[in-house]
Amino acid sequence: MSTPLSASDTAADLVERLDRLLPQTQCGQCGYAGCRPYAEAMARGEAGIDHCPPGGDAGARALARLLGVPAQPYDRTRGEHKPAQVALVVEADCIGCTKCIQACPVDAIVGASKHMHTVIEPLCTGCELCVPACPVDCIVLVAAAG
Repeated sequence: MSTPLSASDTAADLVERLDRLLPQTQCGQCGYAGCRPYAEAMARGEAGIDHCPPGGDAGARALARLLGVPAQPYDRTRGEHKPAQVALVVEADCIGCTKCIQACPVDAIVGASKHMHTVIEPLCTGCELCVPACPVDCIVLVAAAG
């Protein structure tokens, strides 16, 4: 649970606290290049607390509490709130094109050109950005462990 802002909080402190409340999926559904740029926009008063589908309503409430603004549900037009998930490469279908590696914002996919790729599960945020990048549809999303 986050505590509201105090007079001693600096702009950098605020960005840091907002960023820590975000899910770190780096998915871009908020309209920003990742969680940190979204946190920076909120700290500047340029973005509302309702832009993050992965954070869901609970995330929007936590952001509102920290900023001392009225709570509101997340904006459903930005995407669906889903349980934690991770990408999985179907090895038999992977052609080693590297497009998924290029699309991954957290470097959770490894492999070499023309060789099978794999996802480092603890690093994967489930952002789904690798799925449309794959030309052979060999990436599926599965429920995250734990």
